[in-house]
Amino acid sequence: MNTSTFNRSWAKVILNAVNRYGVKHFCIAPGSRSTPLTLEALQLQQEKLAQCHSHFDERGLGFFALGIAKATKDPVAVIVTSGTAVANLYPAIIEASLTHQKLIVITADRPTEFIGCGVNQAIEQQNIFANYPIASLNLPKATENYAATWLVSTVENACVKQQQEGGVIHINAPFAEPLYDVEETAIANNAWLSPIQSWLNNPQAKWLDHQQIQAEVSMHANWDYWRTKRGVIVVGQLPVEQGVGIKTWAETLGWCLITDIQSCVDASLPYADIWLSNKTVQELLLQADIVIQFGSRVISKRVNQFLEAFKGEFWQVDEYQDNINPFSHHQTRFVAKAHHFLRVHPPLRQKPWRLEPLALSQFCTDFIEKQIGGGLNEASFAHNLQDVLVPKGNLFLGNSLFVRLVDALCKLPEGYPVYTNRGASGIDGLIATFAGIAKASEQTTVGVIGDISALHDLNSIALLSQINQPTLLFVINNSGGAIFDMLPVDSKAKSQFYRLSHNLEFGQIATMFGIEYIRPFTWADLKAKLKLAYNRRGVTLVEIKVNDQDGSNLYKSLIKQISQAEIA
Repeated sequence: MNTSTFNRSWAKVILNAVNRYGVKHFCIAPGSRSTPLTLEALQLQQEKLAQCHSHFDERGLGFFALGIAKATKDPVAVIVTSGTAVANLYPAIIEASLTHQKLIVITADRPTEFIGCGVNQAIEQQNIFANYPIASLNLPKATENYAATWLVSTVENACVKQQQEGGVIHINAPFAEPLYDVEETAIANNAWLSPIQSWLNNPQAKWLDHQQIQAEVSMHANWDYWRTKRGVIVVGQLPVEQGVGIKTWAETLGWCLITDIQSCVDASLPYADIWLSNKTVQELLLQADIVIQFGSRVISKRVNQFLEAFKGEFWQVDEYQDNINPFSHHQTRFVAKAHHFLRVHPPLRQKPWRLEPLALSQFCTDFIEKQIGGGLNEASFAHNLQDVLVPKGNLFLGNSLFVRLVDALCKLPEGYPVYTNRGASGIDGLIATFAGIAKASEQTTVGVIGDISALHDLNSIALLSQINQPTLLFVINNSGGAIFDMLPVDSKAKSQFYRLSHNLEFGQIATMFGIEYIRPFTWADLKAKLKLAYNRRGVTLVEIKVNDQDGSNLYKSLIKQISQAEIA
């Protein structure tokens, strides 16, 4: 059998193996060395076993795959050629690793004998992503010296680990030339494949039969004692299905419930980031006997300060075994999904033990409304974000200032799906992630990012042309990185080296990529244009131009005024 034909046989085993473990989407960047992988992915698409997507920018492609993985909760494969194409995947791999999203990164490579001797597009790719993948398979050059049974067992074993833990698998696959002129009939009659032919013929078959037993969470031995005490519940980032029932559970116990915007739980005490700035109320809450935190990655600085200051009984509930203890609490750690924990810890009905947070939260409702006014600005858009959403849609929030404003000022409907990239909380790949979520969910999706984030990921606007349902990408243009307005840095240094102030607008960018563009000036203008956008198939880029420091100044003012408010 010639080399190019055997390369395809080798790639067929790899891609069929990951397909059996849930990969239904292959995200492919152009390249020659990855040809055996690309053509086998297209074969799976032809057999209606998978969909293939493409993008010219590997960094954006990695985040696009991440968005698909978030929306489908299934593993997604990324195929790239050798060289720096591989390195461009690193940011997406870091983000996926920290949030346990399932990516399977398959990188084509030059054979070992061509590394480090001046061969073009040849770099050290083995273990290039350090410890971020849960499994790194440094495969040998495709050769008949290794049995097909060994290859399928090796790939499936990594997939089993990913099923249990989530996270990223890196498969580095060297291929020798030639890469083309494949004898298609020779693949079907390949003797090397004969030991696994029955497996290949059955798309549902798995080579490894792992019987996974789900560990059940047990009731804490002293729950009958602790459920009679005074408690605070903090809910961080959670999948929608895990947040169901938390609000009722907390209200039955009479405990204070503080929810992050990423929790998808209806906030019974909204605007916690604002009212927790009041030291009197924070000190009253610190009298709690127990704090139970569900999920992680809490956005609010004030909520994190409360968690750091609390010194009582502390329980942490999260489905993964990560060390989630940034403040080094003496804690009880439950490795469990939130709704499983609730099921085995029944509440005891009690009256609320602390009414001051409720009173201050209710006061903040009118207070915030009056402070932000009726104009279309950064803070008012964050506060009224629910008004631009449709039922049964998705919301993607970028990082930096706006996600903090939404967390502090917005109250979303119960169970509304909110997506973020809050693992490493970078600004790279936000448009691509949003595009992946919209593409895979096939639901109306609204994304909101800042102008610097948009400029950082301009290439990924090309991905938006693949989306066919009504989809809106809002770009909040405050001419720079307004999050840095919160820092006590010299104003000249801040403008040049932090904010990176600019006078750029996005209308011509939308035209360049062939997507619709609107720029509203008032709320009435926005609502009229939204009706048209939601009736249009495809993506609309909505630029909201605001004064550079209005959002950050109002945010600081709200915190300062509430912090000084007197509580009876």
